[in-house]
Amino acid sequence: MVVSMDIRRWTCALVPGLALACAHAGASAPSTLERIKSAKVIKLGYRDSAVPFSYLGSEGKPVGYSVDLCTRVVEGLRGELEMPDLRAEWVKVTPETRVDAVVDGDVDLECGSTTATLTRQKRVDFSNLIFVDGASLLSRVDAGLGTLGQLAGKRVAVVTGTTTEHILYDAFKKAGVTVQVVPVKITRDGFAAVDQERVEAYAGDRAVLVNLALTSAHPERYTIIDAWMSYEPYGLMLRRDPDFRLAVNRQLARIYRSGSILELYRTWFGKLGRPGNLLAAMYELYALPE
Repeated sequence: MVVSMDIRRWTCALVPGLALACAHAGASAPSTLERIKSAKVIKLGYRDSAVPFSYLGSEGKPVGYSVDLCTRVVEGLRGELEMPDLRAEWVKVTPETRVDAVVDGDVDLECGSTTATLTRQKRVDFSNLIFVDGASLLSRVDAGLGTLGQLAGKRVAVVTGTTTEHILYDAFKKAGVTVQVVPVKITRDGFAAVDQERVEAYAGDRAVLVNLALTSAHPERYTIIDAWMSYEPYGLMLRRDPDFRLAVNRQLARIYRSGSILELYRTWFGKLGRPGNLLAAMYELYALPE
């Protein structure tokens, strides 16, 4: 049944109890860009231990590849929105809280190491990709482990609430291997568990694992097990708001086109060598023209 606008107005006027509901029905929530313009603040989510993507540096401030990338996005938005006084406010999130923080509006743009999955896109949206990686395992050299099969009966640490946790069981099941999964809260806990031999391996994204080893006091102690357990495409997480997503992607495309993305890569991943073919292709594919 079709109800005319006149009948709707008459009903709202006639029944006082419906006045508030009618007012809400006629008003829409402000968009992300409208909220940012009104508050002159953009809220950026960061992780405190997702090295080298997003973590707290020696001065207690967020640093990392994703943090730097978000900072450049904000710089671009200042010009795009003609808001030189636009301020960035950093909000701490964890693997367990990051999605809710975006959905609830506590964070406008999450700058971490979050994998863009279809399941997550039921609740949130993602920018164009900022990095591609895959899950693997870090172990001590003296443990003598080189393949998934050699981990049978061993202890494997993983951060709870990550995509790595979800794929870990399937990866070992397909390999016909049973392991004891040891949950940890943050990356450095997993690394410490390996270092102190409380577990035989720590599962995480390969770039993170390599960086942990290279920046440790004794990098020669560690090895990356020869196994890729997943494909991890990272994006900047945001609410379902097409105008804001376009604004963020426009800045990412400019960063990619200018080549300054390689400067960021060298800063945070230079010890790993040049970007691999997959990552280099990703940078080219998302250097979209205006």
